[in-house]
Parts: sequence; C-alpha cells; structure tokens
Amino acid sequence: MAYCYFCGSVLPETLEIGRSTACPSCGKDVKICLNCTFYAPGAHWDCRETISEPVREKERANFCDFFSPSTKPRKPQANGSATKAKKQFNSLFGNG
Repeated sequence: MAYCYFCGSVLPETLEIGRSTACPSCGKDVKICLNCTFYAPGAHWDCRETISEPVREKERANFCDFFSPSTKPRKPQANGSATKAKKQFNSLFGNG
C-alpha cells in the first residue's frame, strides 16, 4: 500500500506511477523523492540508492529509475519550513 506524501491518502493499487502521475485526492506529484522508499535525509544526496547525480527538488516529479513508492505514510513538514529555509539560504548568495 502506497501513500501520497502531501495529503497522506492511500494510493490505488492499480495506479501506475510515472513521472506525470498525480495523486487522485490532492493532485500533487506522486513520483517524488519525498515519497520514495529510498529517500533518506543525511545519506549521500539524501538517497540510499547509488544515484549518479543529485535530485535538487525533492518535492517535484523526477525521472529516477530507482523510485519505489513508500509504504509508510510520511508527514510533510509544517508550513514547508525546510523549503522556505532553503530558499532563504539561497537568496543570501543570489541563487534564489
């Protein structure tokens, strides 16, 4: 049983997950790092697989061949605080 990272709803077992797959409940991308079994904050590029390049936007759809939908519901951080902090940090150096 797979879950949507954003709304926590159970994804239909018949749902084939590809880059453009959206959650039937909230419409957000499903094939994202934050919704993957291999996502591991603190690991090399935050992934337990040996990926060849980092995925910068972990909350957006990507082309990763290792993607496996997480079977544990994850709770997104309140108010997108991690994303907000990253944008503020990048703006210090003119990158955002």
